[in-house]
Amino acid sequence: MKVAIVHDWLTVYGGAESIIRILHSLFPDAPIYTTVYDPDRMPADFRKMEIHTSFIQKLPFAKKRYTNYLPFMPRAFEQFDLTGYDLVISSNTCCSKGVITGPDTLHICYCNTPMRYGWEFYHEYVDKKNGPARFFISCMMKKIRIWDRLSADRVDLFIANSKNVARRIRKHYRRDSYVIYPPVRTSMFQKSEDGGQFYLAVSRLVPYKRIDLVVDAFTELGLPLKVIGDGSEYAAIAAKAGPNVEMLGRLEDEQVLAHMQSCKAFVFPGEEDFGITPIEAQACGKPVIAFGKGGALETVVKDQTGVFFYEQTKEALINAVRQFETMTFDAGVIRSHAEAFSEERFTKELYDYIMGQYEAFRQQKKEEIGI
Repeated sequence: MKVAIVHDWLTVYGGAESIIRILHSLFPDAPIYTTVYDPDRMPADFRKMEIHTSFIQKLPFAKKRYTNYLPFMPRAFEQFDLTGYDLVISSNTCCSKGVITGPDTLHICYCNTPMRYGWEFYHEYVDKKNGPARFFISCMMKKIRIWDRLSADRVDLFIANSKNVARRIRKHYRRDSYVIYPPVRTSMFQKSEDGGQFYLAVSRLVPYKRIDLVVDAFTELGLPLKVIGDGSEYAAIAAKAGPNVEMLGRLEDEQVLAHMQSCKAFVFPGEEDFGITPIEAQACGKPVIAFGKGGALETVVKDQTGVFFYEQTKEALINAVRQFETMTFDAGVIRSHAEAFSEERFTKELYDYIMGQYEAFRQQKKEEIGI
């Protein structure tokens, strides 16, 4: 069986890239096709993999400003020649599912989400641009959406990373999907009995993550809060943080782990496709205060592993924190819940599904030619 792996871009290591690492461990001879690869910002083991990049790799500042080349990405993926592969596995948040495969190739797409800025977050994305940019983006995104919808028909089978994403796939692509939750490093994030005196938020500091909401709420509450992460909103958020809020910037994994193990609760205010950090916190036995929408509804159990607030407002979050302060949680129960999302579980589920579908596909082909 000849296998190829396709990914949008390899420029920073995150949840989607951890899936590529696992896929490559399952199929170590499989080459990886992607638009842009930055070896300096990826783990060292990626340098041992066979990675093919597109023409976008050679464009100015592509390693850092690759999203600016979105209009060229459909063409980039369509130019990859995947002739001769028996199985193509794409990991998609943008355009990677648009590769062209032949009738004898099974194409399975692990969809982290349909393109956010093309569909449900489109207006939020466009509204932040000035007049000329807004006009250009609206014209461009119309064509991108048409291509995105049509290219979904090139996929034989969709795997969604959550029920939340499965609903989006059904809405935008009119396709069914099989849900396999992403891998979480639960073995690394071990349970701690430390009760903790501070609340914790860990996130990239970009607008849709809504860390500004957490800082506003805790500044008013006066309760101790630590924020780990960096991004375009860092200065604006730090400027309004009260004396009870510590902005720690970007930290190494070991430091993040230490803070998760010693916090009182983890605060998760954004709407995510799935959301890995709340599960990492729960693996440490820590309850989560989460916005009750999106992936958090599938990873946090109300009143057992955390509490929800259902409006992205300072007042709603403050009320949730006050409710949390009156409650008690069992760290062992929280840890047990998180273990259901382990890397080992993901690896087995993914491999079993892929191989089962490939065998069924191959048998169907044999029947078609009378073997």
